Amino acid sequence: MKRTPTLAFASALTALCLQTGMLAAQDTTAPSDNGGRRNRGNFDPAQFQQRMLENVRSSMGFTNDVEWAAVQPLMQKVIDLRRETLASGMPRFNRRSADTADANRGNETRASSFFKTSPEADSLQKLLDDKVPVAEVKAALERYRTARKDKEAQLTAAQDALRNVLTVRQEAQAALLGLLP
Repeated sequence: MKRTPTLAFASALTALCLQTGMLAAQDTTAPSDNGGRRNRGNFDPAQFQQRMLENVRSSMGFTNDVEWAAVQPLMQKVIDLRRETLASGMPRFNRRSADTADANRGNETRASSFFKTSPEADSLQKLLDDKVPVAEVKAALERYRTARKDKEAQLTAAQDALRNVLTVRQEAQAALLGLLP
């Protein structure tokens, strides 16, 4: 099934809004060293992931630790695959030149390592930046599309596995959170 660019953009926007809403719910009274403003340069992916899972657990009504322990790995897998699938389809705005990007690859921040693009996307972008012949771009584009289809198939399988252990109410909440279609 072909996805229209509008559907892909709407999906990405929904995921971004979900994550933004979860971030907005975080405590903003933490002390900082920059005049009362939060220090946003210290993004910790593990802490972000933990808070997101806690919010999902709470909104889905899991109070029993044993039940949550059974569902949490399935939930984590869906979240990780959704992030990877969305990252591979996100537009690359404000892209620096290839030379600057190559020079900064060794200085990857924790945030950029959390939102990595796929190697196929990086390879395709490099070929476009280098203005290589169309035949090479076409082959790389096919590899990129195949990798995206594989990730989407993995996501669908993970969502099915999660759906199989949820109640109808939990499934509905997971759908509202953007974790299930």
